[in-house]
Amino acid sequence: MDLYRKVRLACAEGMSQREAARHFNISRDSVRKMMAFSVPPGYRRTAPVKRPKLDAFTGIIDSWLDGDREVHRKQRHTAKRVFERLRDEHGFTGGYTIVKDYMRQRERRGREMFVPLAHAPGHAQADFGEAVVVIGGVEQKAHFFVMDLPHSDACFVRAYPAATAEAWVDGHVHAFTFFGKVPTSVLYDNDRCLVAKILPDGTRKRATLFSGFLSHYLFRDRYGRPGKGNDKGNVEGTVGYSRRNFMVPIPRFASGTRSTPTWRINAASAGADILRGQSETIGDRLARDLATMTDLPAAPFDVCDQATGRVSSRALVRYETNDYSVPVSYGHRDVWIRGYVDVVVIGCGGEVIARHPRCYDREDMVFDPVHYLPLIERKINALDQAAPLAEWDLPPEFATLRRLMEARMIKAGRREYVRVLRLLETFDIDDLHAAVKKALQLGAVGFDAVKHLVLCHVEKRPPKLDLDVYPYLPRANVETTSAASYMALMSEDAA
Repeated sequence: MDLYRKVRLACAEGMSQREAARHFNISRDSVRKMMAFSVPPGYRRTAPVKRPKLDAFTGIIDSWLDGDREVHRKQRHTAKRVFERLRDEHGFTGGYTIVKDYMRQRERRGREMFVPLAHAPGHAQADFGEAVVVIGGVEQKAHFFVMDLPHSDACFVRAYPAATAEAWVDGHVHAFTFFGKVPTSVLYDNDRCLVAKILPDGTRKRATLFSGFLSHYLFRDRYGRPGKGNDKGNVEGTVGYSRRNFMVPIPRFASGTRSTPTWRINAASAGADILRGQSETIGDRLARDLATMTDLPAAPFDVCDQATGRVSSRALVRYETNDYSVPVSYGHRDVWIRGYVDVVVIGCGGEVIARHPRCYDREDMVFDPVHYLPLIERKINALDQAAPLAEWDLPPEFATLRRLMEARMIKAGRREYVRVLRLLETFDIDDLHAAVKKALQLGAVGFDAVKHLVLCHVEKRPPKLDLDVYPYLPRANVETTSAASYMALMSEDAA
């Protein structure tokens, strides 16, 4: 630019272009261009690029690439494969580079263009993302629900073990509670948990649970084109932001159960931030969003999948490939099932008969050992091989109580021990544990004694044990001494 300025200044002061070219040691064409443009115009192509070796084959290349749109993306032509086919099948004599450059330029010209969008307040977009977490030392995939308000860029994030229909609806319920309002509409992709089927006219047949949820909150659901994530670009961007910021470093959770525990993240964009291209804070724009949203209904939606089943001969009910136990007294009966995000509730008639943490594994069995105690009491020989009791982590005092019962009552002691465990049908494990410890201190190893002690513990009154009532209490065996024995001692002293 300094030389450019000097040449123009010299010519403006009267120096001829021929003399300027000689003085500055440049060509006269360069001087002429400098005088024609106040700043360097850069290289300007006046004619299209000529490719004499390739131009005759561009139609063939275009037909191959157009046909690739109908095949799987991993089996489409690469530049190398196009070059090889042109060389082997059509006698092409050019090089690989001009084929590669032509395909790159063609791909750029065919890229989709997008229109910048302006979002009215009160609307939302929702999606699920995936991230890697470590639970109980095992690396696994977790899913997180994201709701974004594109007008204000406020967001809500909540993570789940799986992107099930219940997780979708549960995420909405918590997001609505977090914002305190219900959006006018929510934009989705065509996830199978929401859309059971896309009809020929483009309308959606909604999934049963999601349809009931829409009826409860009365907002309008909208859907993007299949496979077009850019239709809801705001929430897609929030998914990536959440993964980079809320899940770095990799979240780690302890797990004491065989099933995947539910873990959650609640987050919202900082209300005081001003994002690029905006003149107002997120909080200011969020106020406009909330002003156009509707109020929450009087009660939240009961987020559960409803199903029915029948209790098997092993007191198990199958739900979503997993088996959950119920009390053995309900064997072979029809039951109803409510699958929530983190719990499975099983009932019969109007009564809830079982409640289990939800298992997200496959073909697993979830037991409540208390359900099987009445049957084990009758079939006492199954006590040591009962699968529901195999992983039951009881305090060590229970094992001590069983050992003492079996030592004093032989086989009847095993049944007596099961009767003690059946007190868990009525009392909490902490109360029964305290009673068992007290019984061991007193040496009262019978069922009646433990039951009396747990009642006293719950009612906070001192125990009153009678040796005649509780025959299994240890007793001192004191023998009586006859008078003849004393006489024998006296005779020995006289001798």
